[in-house]
This record gives sequence, structure tokens and C-alpha cells, in this order.
Amino acid sequence: MNAPPYPDYLRRCGWNALLPPRRISEPLNGDCDFDVAIVGAGYTGLAAARRCAELAPQARIAVLEASEVGEGNPGRNSGFMLDIALAGDSEPKHVERLTACNRLIDGAMRELRQLVQEHVIPCDLVRDGTYRAAAGDAGVRTLRKYRDFLDAAKLPYEVLDRSQLRERLGTEFYREGLYSPHCYLVQPAALIRGLADHLPTTVTLSENTPALAIDRRGGNWTVRTPKAAIRTPRLILANNAFSKRLGIGRSRVVAMYTFAALTEPLGPDVLQALGRRTSWGLLPAHRLGSTLRRTADGRLLVRSLYGYENEADNEAMGSKLEQSLRRRYPRLPRISFAGVWSGATGFTLNGAPLWGRYARGLYVSAGCNGGGIVKGTLFGSRLADLAYGRASPDIPALFGAANWMPPEPLRNIGFRVLSGVENYRGRAEM
Repeated sequence: MNAPPYPDYLRRCGWNALLPPRRISEPLNGDCDFDVAIVGAGYTGLAAARRCAELAPQARIAVLEASEVGEGNPGRNSGFMLDIALAGDSEPKHVERLTACNRLIDGAMRELRQLVQEHVIPCDLVRDGTYRAAAGDAGVRTLRKYRDFLDAAKLPYEVLDRSQLRERLGTEFYREGLYSPHCYLVQPAALIRGLADHLPTTVTLSENTPALAIDRRGGNWTVRTPKAAIRTPRLILANNAFSKRLGIGRSRVVAMYTFAALTEPLGPDVLQALGRRTSWGLLPAHRLGSTLRRTADGRLLVRSLYGYENEADNEAMGSKLEQSLRRRYPRLPRISFAGVWSGATGFTLNGAPLWGRYARGLYVSAGCNGGGIVKGTLFGSRLADLAYGRASPDIPALFGAANWMPPEPLRNIGFRVLSGVENYRGRAEM
């Protein structure tokens, strides 16, 4: 059986499960016409909707969400809102280009902060910065490369040894690390729900309305859903890796599933042994390492492991995530997870997005390669500018353009070979 053109997760999002119920918008029914249709109510899609409403105040704008806001991919990430380039972009020779990227990212971050403040969205948004840390040689080399970039860009950071990391984070697992202030932490499901609940009045959000197919006839695109057909002259695909299942970007983007677990609140005695910082986030130096967060309400989150194009058994992944957490905190008492879940993101071969005008009236943003809250907001706003013929920064020139990938089964074979090599190199970081 062919995979559906949208994620269909085995388990509820752990972040969303912590929040109170919200009113779910009705699915679209019947044939209808809109001036703009946007597939995907994530950070990219909602940013595009807000900007379209600003550029064309009378336009009728439809946003289609395959599931419920908070349960989709945007609520399933780890809640890092980086306002500088990711470590994968850290070559010092690219400093001038990345400085221009970071100015745009900073503007998107300011937009998100303003929305949170204006609408009083309770999402625990705080600029706690981020730690990057390495346990093995491969991670240390990557960490020092990132440090070279920060030096070249004249960005502030602190270098931390094992004892300093233990003091702050309560773990002796890492050999060395660094702290950068350029990151906000957030409850991602609360943020995306708040943004969706405060869209402009000209925007119609329809949940449980997956896009099953798209086609173009005459001057309009048609989006087919289980109960409706939406006709529009402007179609924006903001559904990341799942754009390829609508026929867009098949040779550029793959869906990668990562797995996360969030503990129940830990007791005061346990928390006291976990370092003096009560809220923090840690990104692994090596790409296949484990992401960690300590939340303000006394939980630990661990995110690791990858699945190519398919969601693996969550229970089995939960056992592996527990092992990963135990390696970092061997003195933890019995670990009880409040939730274990997966989330899909779009990855490209070179880490650059598939972004821009794909065909007449069709605009696409896919392959976020992580960091999708702030970067997705930027890409969505600028895609709306493109759709309405407004001046927009040259996103492909600044952030790159997704490379071609070989077809299946060569792509799958290549992924497994490369991931095997990277798993071996980064085995100390798992």
C-alpha cells in the first residue's frame, strides 16, 4: 500500500498531551474557491498565511491541516528556536553569507516574539541559550569547527569543560562543550496552537483536512481532500517532506523520522542532582547524537534515533531513548516517560531547502533540515512575498538549493551506508 501524502502517527504528541483541550476547526466540505490555498498549518504555512493577509487584506485564504494543530510535525519538535545558523552551516569561509542569513532569521524571531506577546500565548518562551557538547573524538572535532565559525562571525560563547558541564547540567557524560546565548526555548505544541488560534480573520483554518492530490487546469490549481475540492490561483505547499507525496520534490527531499521521550516531573531530590540550571537545552555536536532538554516544570526530554521514510515502533524506540538518557544520568531512579513519540521532518542531501516558485501559481517550501520554527517562519513569509510578486531576499542564494538525489532503491541503500558510517563515527554521542 502506498504511504499517505501526510503523516499518520502511531502515538499522540507528548508536548500536546500536556495542554488543555482546544476547539478544533471543522474540515472543509464540498467544492470551494479561495484566492490562496496553503497546505500545512505549521510554522511555514501560518507565516505564509499571515503575510498573504497583510499583502492582500481582502483575499480569501485557506490553510489546510492534515491532523489537528499541535498533533502535527510542528508540535513534535524539541522546542529549540535558534536565532543563528545551525552547526551544519559553520564553515568560517561562509561567514559573510551566513551573517546575511542570520539577519533574516533574527527578523523572523522578532516576529514570533511579538506575536507571543501581542496574543499572550502561554508557551514558556524564554531565551535560555543552548549548549552543544561532545563525548567522543568525532563530536569534539565538530564542536571545535563550530567554535571556529563563532570566532570568525564574532559571536559570543563560553567554552565548558567536563566539570563545568556537570555543574550546570548534572552530567559527566560529555568531554567538552560550549554555551551560546543565541537560542530561545519553547513548548512547541503550545506555540503552534497559539499562532493558529490568532490568525487574521480572512484566513480559514481547516483541520483534519489532508491534501490528497493537486492538479492544475486552466488558470487554477485544485487541491483534493477527503470531502472537498479547493480551487485557487495561488497554491503554497508548506507541508515539508510530504510535498513529494503530492508529486513535488520527489528527487530532492526525504522524510526522516526522529523519536523523542519526555519524563514525568522529577522529584526535588533528583532535580537537585541535575545541575544548577533549571531550564536548558543541549544539541549534540555530532548529527546522530542525542538532543536533551530540561523543562521549567522539572522534566527531561531526550530525542535521538532516525527512521528513513517510515515510523518505527515507538515502544522499542522508547527503550532505546531510556538507555540514552541513562548513559547521561546513570544515577537517575526508575525513569517514567509521560510520552514517547515520533516526528517527521524533510531532509535534503546538502542540507539546503527546496524553496520558491515551482510552476505557475505553485510555490513550495520543503526540506527544512531541522530548525524549522524560526527558519520556517522566515521561509513562509518570504514565499508569500514571492506569490504576490513582492521583492524578496534570494533564499536559494543565501540558504542554498536542494541537490538532486538518486532514485529508490539507490537512495535507501545510500542512506543506510552513510548512516552506518556516521553511526560508527558518532557512536560515543548516542
